Amino acid sequence: MKDIAGVTRLLGMAHAVTRVAMALLMGGAIALAVGCSEKAEQTTGAPPPAVVVYEVATKPVGTYREFVGRTEAFRDVNLMARVEGELMARHFVEGAMVTEGQVLYVIDDAPFVAAVQGAEAELERARSEVERTASELERGTQLAPEGFLSAQDLDKLRAAASQAQSAVKAAESQLETARINLGYTKITAPFTGLIGKTQYNVGTVVGPGSGTLAQLSAADPIYVNFQLEESAYMSYLQKRQNEGAGVSNPPLDISMRLPNNEAFGQEGSLTFADTQIDATMGAVNLRAEFPNPSGVVVPGMFVTLMIEGREKQNKAVIPQSAVQSTQEGYTVLSVDKDNTVSQKLVKMGRRIGPMWAVDEGLGDGDRIIIDGLQKVRVGVEVAPVTGMVDPVTGAVAPIENGQ
Repeated sequence: MKDIAGVTRLLGMAHAVTRVAMALLMGGAIALAVGCSEKAEQTTGAPPPAVVVYEVATKPVGTYREFVGRTEAFRDVNLMARVEGELMARHFVEGAMVTEGQVLYVIDDAPFVAAVQGAEAELERARSEVERTASELERGTQLAPEGFLSAQDLDKLRAAASQAQSAVKAAESQLETARINLGYTKITAPFTGLIGKTQYNVGTVVGPGSGTLAQLSAADPIYVNFQLEESAYMSYLQKRQNEGAGVSNPPLDISMRLPNNEAFGQEGSLTFADTQIDATMGAVNLRAEFPNPSGVVVPGMFVTLMIEGREKQNKAVIPQSAVQSTQEGYTVLSVDKDNTVSQKLVKMGRRIGPMWAVDEGLGDGDRIIIDGLQKVRVGVEVAPVTGMVDPVTGAVAPIENGQ
């Protein structure tokens, strides 16, 4: 009986423990629900997220194209030997500037000096022969009327005098040729420019068959050759004709970006358009010209040619970082006067460094988000801070105290 009573007490104690545990679990659940409710209330009452906005302003923007071009020397010549002989001297430093008329190479002139002297002697002999035959003809002319000289002999004297005159002309020609060849022993610069690497050293025998001795280039001004597709070129020609303007001197601003991505400090002009379309490329060859007084642009460079029309239209210009690409097209997040976010569909135009011109969708005074895009969505309220954008680097910085 005692055992049965003990078991009964243990069962009662177990039921009591179970009721206490259930009470504790219920209390915890209630406390968790209250905590979540309070947290939700705190989230709902959080301040609006801060974002940096850019106030849109319009500015004049012209039509714009970029082209890959290759630089070419204004003047370029391959220096060659016109006569054969040993190179005796070289009077320039490779890669340096040389001036017009400067002696660059000297070829051994001894054979050519001798040729000149021989031609001079031959000319003197021919002139002496002219004097002799002229004197004999004069005497014969006096004797013939008196019957002391036949007509046949007189004709021979006249022929000899004529041949002597021809011999003088031939000797003069040979002397001139010898002097020209002697002059070719000194190779001079035909214009001022930069001279490249020499292909032959002193002591080498060179001649007309030796090819290029060195290359001389004048790079001020410098040419930039590029191509424009035929459809765009025809549209340009038709536009110019409709305006009653000629093809030359188009209203364009032409600039150049160097291979190191730095802007070249000189403005260019369009100086040449080919008269036919390149059949293999379907494009017309064009050429721009730039002053190059410092010589920083050398022939053979690949550069970026930037051409902008001088006829401008006012367009909104915004940072590229503000533009999002969606299935509908390009969009921006705009902030209205109530600081509520909305999405605007925009049509984009040309890029200007880190900026982007807007053809349609934005105007003066519109505010768009440029920093904090990931923190907001359409329809929420935000705390906007006006910012500025570096037009060169694209760096964003808030404007302090509205300045």
